[in-house]
Amino acid sequence: QVQLVESGGGLVQAGGSLRLSCAASGPISIINTLGWYRQAPGKQRELVANINRGGITNYADSVKGRFTISRDNAKGSVYLQMNSLQPEDTAVYYCTAGLIYSPRFWGQGTQVTVSS
Repeated sequence: QVQLVESGGGLVQAGGSLRLSCAASGPISIINTLGWYRQAPGKQRELVANINRGGITNYADSVKGRFTISRDNAKGSVYLQMNSLQPEDTAVYYCTAGLIYSPRFWGQGTQVTVSS
């Protein structure tokens, strides 16, 4: 069983930056895709970005050019650098791990709040 633990959330003013980190433990060699999803109050959970073992990335249109996802395969870690944050980025952010593409394992979530 892969376990994921997020860190780095918090409160930031609009235009600011935050960096989320996620550490995976367990059989990390089985993980292909690592990613971040988010869920804002009253909204459905949505993909923010993901990255496969080869480094190919995928971003939601709403974060392209502002967020950058990266990973460390040796550590089983994934990061999300978030710049130019806006109030609409406020959500609980979840780290995910998939054996092929779709998330199989989820972290507990970390709150990101952007004030205007």
